[in-house]
Amino acid sequence: MPASKRRIPVSQPSMGDPHQLFDDTSSAQSRGYGAQRAPSGLGYPAASASPQAAFLADPVSNMAMAYGSSLAAQGKELVDKNIDRFIPVTKLKYYFAVDTMYVGKKLGLLFFPYLHQDWEVQYQQDTPVAPRFDVNAPDLYIPAMAFITYVLVAGLALGTQDRFSPDLLGLQASSALAWLTLEVLAILLSLYLVTVNTDLTTIDLVAFLGYKYVGMIGGVLMGLLFGKIGYYLVLGWCCVSIFVFMIRTLRLKILAEAAAEGVPVRGARNQLRMYLTMAVAAAQPLLMYWLTFHLVR
Repeated sequence: MPASKRRIPVSQPSMGDPHQLFDDTSSAQSRGYGAQRAPSGLGYPAASASPQAAFLADPVSNMAMAYGSSLAAQGKELVDKNIDRFIPVTKLKYYFAVDTMYVGKKLGLLFFPYLHQDWEVQYQQDTPVAPRFDVNAPDLYIPAMAFITYVLVAGLALGTQDRFSPDLLGLQASSALAWLTLEVLAILLSLYLVTVNTDLTTIDLVAFLGYKYVGMIGGVLMGLLFGKIGYYLVLGWCCVSIFVFMIRTLRLKILAEAAAEGVPVRGARNQLRMYLTMAVAAAQPLLMYWLTFHLVR
């Protein structure tokens, strides 16, 4: 009998398990992916590194940041040096150097100047002392707060009369500022024409002229509480007080310089200085009435 023919199965080298239907290629893919990621260790930045960290690691960016910081420091120094040319910050700090005791004494002086005797401003090494140490020194804290309070009281008065409106309140505030500006300019021009050599500065004038708002507040408040009788009584008292206060204050600033220069008491120039002092003091009661009479009805 011829030898029986046997069928020999063809072996498949990639099949490790006879029951597996598909080839396992995960290991090969993982090896391929690993080969693609291998160059990351050759000096190139890793894919997981943030852009900010890469930017900060760049020496050019560090140089730019350092240069920008130096420019900012130089700009700040330049502003600090030249800001006094436009805004006298150092001088303004002097006029706001007040405390509670000074404010109380100053308000008492504004309402009762008849009881005060010594009106000389104290000096320390040719420099006036801070207002909190001398009640005669001018300040800007009381005028600024008085102006803001005056605007608020004016709004209250208009509201009680059903006449309040933002435009009318803004007109009231702008009118007060306009009159104050005109006063300062007129006094500076008069001092120039009369040729007065005085240490009275523009900020001093703003401070002295701003004290009238204190009396205006008192007059309007009394008018709201007691009617026109209370308004005229309190405003009249405050007008006389501010007149006396301005006379006794400005005469030391204007007439004292004339005496130091040896100008005769009855000389023509000295007479002009006296008239100027009287005119400035007399203008305060007129403006106090003009800016408040329409608020009380």
